[in-house]
Amino acid sequence: MKIMGLLGGMSWESTAEYYRILNQETARRRGGLASTPLLLRSVDFQEAHNYLEQEEWATIAAHLGWLGRGLRLAGADFLVICTNTMHRVAEEIALAAELPLLHIGDATLEYVRGQGMDRVGLLGTIPTMEQPFLRERLAQGGVETLVPDEKDRALLHHAIFQELCKGIFKESSRNEFVRISNELARNGAQSVIMGCTEIPLLLRPDDVDVPLVDTTRVHALAALDRAGIVDPEKGK
Repeated sequence: MKIMGLLGGMSWESTAEYYRILNQETARRRGGLASTPLLLRSVDFQEAHNYLEQEEWATIAAHLGWLGRGLRLAGADFLVICTNTMHRVAEEIALAAELPLLHIGDATLEYVRGQGMDRVGLLGTIPTMEQPFLRERLAQGGVETLVPDEKDRALLHHAIFQELCKGIFKESSRNEFVRISNELARNGAQSVIMGCTEIPLLLRPDDVDVPLVDTTRVHALAALDRAGIVDPEKGK
């Protein structure tokens, strides 16, 4: 069995979801009192967010890479970055940490293709929606990505950082996320990727006219597979 090293705290709200999903699923897969062997390094998200707002990506990569090295020295076999946005510099982080990376985009692509979909909508922070690090990964696997218009991208970004990352869940914001998701569906999206690990804390599966892809859950389950915690139901 391999030990996963989690870089979390971005935000702690979604990192708590990773921890819950990993351990609940490990218990389901292995039975008894089984829980997930893992290492977690949680960051001060205010510091990371300041760098993000200033687009100091090299600083983010260097800092998270340094923390990743600590996980490697503590015994981690591979790296899991518990946020979509910081995958903007995922390769640089993994290189600095000297650890194999389980990329959230790869896990999402495998899930989407497994569902037979080739056109998806994407919700997330402005970097996730506007920069190519996730969309290009999906495109390489034959999946086209639709994003909201500029005004709605700004609305989503604001709600994520000023509400969801602080544990604030407003019905008015849920309504906006639903509206934007359904517009993507009307434009041809077969599903909508919740490309920010806080969004599944707000949206419910039956809120939207098409399936929602929970990247937190997809990434966590892929991490268990990588660790060798086998799902006995797979292949049945």
